[in-house]
Amino acid sequence: MRFEVFKKGLLTFMQKGLSARQFRRLALLDLLRGEAVGKEMPQQLAERMVALAQLAPDAALQQLAAHQDGLSEREAEIKREAVGLNEVAHEKPMPWWVHLWLCYRNPFNVLLTVLAIVSYLTEDMKAAIVIGAMVVISTLLRFVQEKRSNTAADKLKEMVSNTATVLRRDPARNAAPEAEKYFGVHLHPHESHRAELAIKLLVPGDIVVLSAGDMIPADVRVLTAKDLFVSQAALTGEALPVEKFVAQRDAGIQNPLEQDNLCFMGTNVVSGTATALVIGTGNQTYFGALAERVTAQDRTPTQFQAGVNKVSWILIRFMFVMAPLVLFINGFTKGDWVEAALFALSIAVGLTPEMLPMIVTSTLAKGAVILSRKKVIVKRLDAIQNFGAMDILCTDKTGTLTQDKIVLERHTDVFGEMADDVLEMAYLNSYYQTGLKNLLDVAVLEHAEIHKELNVASNYRKVDEIPFDFVRRRMSVVVSEHEDRHLLICKGALEEILSACSQVAHGDAVEALTDELLARIRKVTTALNQEGLRVVAVATRQLPPERDTYSVADESALTLVGYIAFLDPPKETTAPALRALKANGVEVKVLTGDNELVTLKVCKEVGLTVKGVLLGSQVDTLDDGALAHVAENTTVFAKLSPTQKERLVRVLRAHGHVVGFMGDGINDAPALRAADIGISVDSAVDIAKEAADIILLEKSLMVLEAGVIEGRKTFANMLKYIKMTASSNFGNVFSVLVASAFIPFLPMLPLHLLVQNLLYDISQIAIPFDNVDEASLTQPQQWNPDELSRFMVFFGPISSVFDISTFALMWFVFGADSAGHQTLFQSGWFVEGLLSQTLIVHMIRTRKVPFIQSRAAWPLLAMTGLIVAIGIFLPMGPLAHYFKLQALPLSYFPWLVGILLAYVAATQAMKHFYAKRYGWQ
Repeated sequence: MRFEVFKKGLLTFMQKGLSARQFRRLALLDLLRGEAVGKEMPQQLAERMVALAQLAPDAALQQLAAHQDGLSEREAEIKREAVGLNEVAHEKPMPWWVHLWLCYRNPFNVLLTVLAIVSYLTEDMKAAIVIGAMVVISTLLRFVQEKRSNTAADKLKEMVSNTATVLRRDPARNAAPEAEKYFGVHLHPHESHRAELAIKLLVPGDIVVLSAGDMIPADVRVLTAKDLFVSQAALTGEALPVEKFVAQRDAGIQNPLEQDNLCFMGTNVVSGTATALVIGTGNQTYFGALAERVTAQDRTPTQFQAGVNKVSWILIRFMFVMAPLVLFINGFTKGDWVEAALFALSIAVGLTPEMLPMIVTSTLAKGAVILSRKKVIVKRLDAIQNFGAMDILCTDKTGTLTQDKIVLERHTDVFGEMADDVLEMAYLNSYYQTGLKNLLDVAVLEHAEIHKELNVASNYRKVDEIPFDFVRRRMSVVVSEHEDRHLLICKGALEEILSACSQVAHGDAVEALTDELLARIRKVTTALNQEGLRVVAVATRQLPPERDTYSVADESALTLVGYIAFLDPPKETTAPALRALKANGVEVKVLTGDNELVTLKVCKEVGLTVKGVLLGSQVDTLDDGALAHVAENTTVFAKLSPTQKERLVRVLRAHGHVVGFMGDGINDAPALRAADIGISVDSAVDIAKEAADIILLEKSLMVLEAGVIEGRKTFANMLKYIKMTASSNFGNVFSVLVASAFIPFLPMLPLHLLVQNLLYDISQIAIPFDNVDEASLTQPQQWNPDELSRFMVFFGPISSVFDISTFALMWFVFGADSAGHQTLFQSGWFVEGLLSQTLIVHMIRTRKVPFIQSRAAWPLLAMTGLIVAIGIFLPMGPLAHYFKLQALPLSYFPWLVGILLAYVAATQAMKHFYAKRYGWQ
């Protein structure tokens, strides 16, 4: 079969014009993959792994042109040329100029740049400088903040072991015929030796030596193993280590992660030793294929980005309609098309909320600074608003909700009642065993109080030990108590312990193990398993103190005394964090690779109400529409693959939700990247941290609530500016259209419009520091462009009513009814327009009565007060002639106060009506 593959590959390479030497080197890649080069996909990768797992060790070695004594250096070099280095694709840091461009690129910045250029070409340098400064400041602020956050995130990447122990022989004696034929290797016998090799230099066919604490450096197939336990939590979410063997026990299993003799890059050896054959390196590993998928795909626009773009285009379209309308009305009514064009350009500038990019960026940056004080790194500023908009948080279980640490949860007698003597027996067994102690033994030995209670040092002496093996799946120690008797204590898997028992102890009573008792025992242990506990049985046997050597044969006629049950417990902060999220309108769903029983147990302990359970196998049977419907009413998703997690996140987003995902493992990376906001922790694997938007530096999950609240404050303050600007601009344009149609001169000069616009913009600088009403923080908040259009229509005309009142005041009361008195008219509207625009900041920032029920933060109060003072000073002071204004009569100001108070009352009444009918965001 392999030579058929070579023939097909040879034809392919000949068609591509490759040399024979190139073919010989690249042909190895076909041999390793079992198919034509460049055609392997994740499904085919899985199939190849399963096929290698089901081969006998010798056949697997032959399949990869390898040898049980390892490769020669020359063979390894040739293979390395064919398959490349053992490196996984990481997200490459973007060049600074690309990052800068991405910070600049949004509809408003582009429009403002165009307006700045037009202003420059029309010799309006003031407008060009002001507009250009807004663009530069907002772009640089975002660039610097994100650059600092990403630099901090890069420093978090943990240092991992960068070498592996491999077998080397130079050259190999029994290499596969394909290697000799295609690579020209001449073989001579030579002994193999161990060598420390950089992990990136490993190639398929290498033999690696593994021991406790080692990271698995590539995807490998176990050749020899002794007490080998591997933690696969980063890949599968399972908290407990998995036993690995030389042979696959169930040939029907097709999931690579469930193969008994495969270990995967990124996992680690908990205990035991092994030698293993490297079957995949770099991107041809399970981890590599996953990382390649994550780093290659582009992020879909988040809810925040999509919302900002929609709002931007609404305002831009409004400007493109109104500015030409002002141009034509003024051109036809006044006859001066140049003046009309300049006035229309000023209207365009005034209609454009040029502070929006800066307000958005500075508000997000302020949120990032606040969260950094709470030990949260924000890699992407947009993620802060998504935090606030999030209505569903999908979270991994192991290491996220739980401590990723095995603890002894329960010690019971045979009928499930708490029993301290069972813990004492288990402690003596774990304490005196000399083999490698696994995580379960460590959990038992953490109960150090037993050591004192039993006075182990004085009362007990170890006599002998019967080590663990994978056939018996149990181990025993024999201890002497006060030198008057020997006690054999055996612990292990339930069925294996039961097979060696003939009696059962319950309290002081001991009775024979009957079928009825056996059925009751299985019922008790099944109930423990259904609670998500891993059950280990404990049995004993009293022996006379006649000998010091014991064997497996002595593990008979045992008395079952009870069970010890283990669990990965939830973090202390999980329950209060979930309660806080629920109180803030965020629904939590658990997406895990672990089984549903363990997950349900954790959910129960943290108080998470479970509406439904869906398994990974069931996910694959549903199309996206059906899955979205089921996912809405499901809380726990168990036994999920990484791609299934990602799919669930995507269908929930497509269903209108803003979805966050929190995880720390390799298997979480695709979902982290697919979510509106990806949340990881500093101890996460590198690929998870790269995919995340936010990294938590502390184990406490309470910071999630802080992030949600900060995100909602950020959004509320951004929305204030957009509502204020949109409604105010709509009203101003309506006023300009009325004035242009009935007044024989411009109601305001282009210079007045630009100065008024600049002062109003300056008053908004303090918005990121404003207070937010509690009512705005209780529920997720999202962009609603349709609501913005409605808001403009309801609130914009109110300001126009009072603008037109000011026109009438200046025309009829103060006699500014001709071109000769236009400066007085323009000065009166300049002051009233600026003060009403500034006042609207306080009116619209809250649903409550401003200044009384809800007061702005002092920076906003100070800034708006300053702008009001400047607005009055400009026409009344010595600079009036420079701005083509004139002093207003003192009798104007009582009228002004009356107009503004009426405006406040009308706006407050409209707020009450609008909030009652449409709600208040």
